[in-house]
Amino acid sequence: MFIRRQFLIFKTTAMALTLFTLAMSVDLAPVIAQDDVEFSRSSLAIETSDGTHAFDVEVAATDRQRARGLMFRTEMAPDAGMIFLYRQDRVLTMWMANTYLPLDMLFIAADGRIVHIAEETIPLSRATISSRRRARAVLELNAGTVKRLNIHVGDRVVF
Repeated sequence: MFIRRQFLIFKTTAMALTLFTLAMSVDLAPVIAQDDVEFSRSSLAIETSDGTHAFDVEVAATDRQRARGLMFRTEMAPDAGMIFLYRQDRVLTMWMANTYLPLDMLFIAADGRIVHIAEETIPLSRATISSRRRARAVLELNAGTVKRLNIHVGDRVVF
């Protein structure tokens, strides 16, 4: 009886270690199904030296919405985007894992001024994209929008 119990403990422990090793070798980042996260919509404008440009954006204001972002999307209208809102100013970082669309990212200070722009981000990349300065929000637009509309650091986002 004692030997059988020890064998069962050994077998259970070995199985647990095998499962743990397997789990550690798989990317365990949470993936939220596209239909599981809903976003509200809003309008915003970017004021540049060339004029004011209007966008219809989805708002990512919760941790769950920010984690989901534009992942798994394959298209976005030319005048659309997503704005990620944060409660406090800080250096913000993003990445493109599971994001199929190339994007322009505008990092925005609490006063609405653009403090950094990352153009033509690479889809599916895990490279970190940083605001480099303290920011309160990130606006993601289709890649090429910054160049097309002549958007620069210092321009204002009105939201």
